Amino acid sequence: MNPYKISTLLFAKDWQNRILLMQRRKAPNLGLWSPPGGKLEMSTGESPFECAVREAKEELGLELDHSSLHLFSMIAEKAYEAHTHWLMFMFEIKPVLETLPKEIDEGPFQFFSRNEIDELAIPETDRTLVWPFYDHHRDGFTAIRANFDSQNNVELVVEESL
Repeated sequence: MNPYKISTLLFAKDWQNRILLMQRRKAPNLGLWSPPGGKLEMSTGESPFECAVREAKEELGLELDHSSLHLFSMIAEKAYEAHTHWLMFMFEIKPVLETLPKEIDEGPFQFFSRNEIDELAIPETDRTLVWPFYDHHRDGFTAIRANFDSQNNVELVVEESL
């Protein structure tokens, strides 16, 4: 039976409308650029919003509350890389970042324009799932199911779009 992991992704911008990414030093996505975020502490009953607030503080040094976040997408990935199910909650951080966050153990940060992100070394699932749904749904909400086959091909099902 495949394990189920629940995570948050945080999308923060600077005054130039550039998006903050981290170059990962750990799996998954070692060496690739992706939004900061992390796994829910399920043993404590942490909610996705609580996880996003905690991760923003731990990784970005930001003191946020729930009203500082906009949940714009939920993606359920079935059998990602043939061994893990992921439930990802994607949040936009409403306050604009004044400075680049300090580098952490998990990796360095950098701001990129949306066009630059398409040219970066990013996870393939970010290229096919995360960024297209960010582009089209960040001002609303969408729930997506992503079913992966044994070759990691994906079938996308939009279950809700507001």
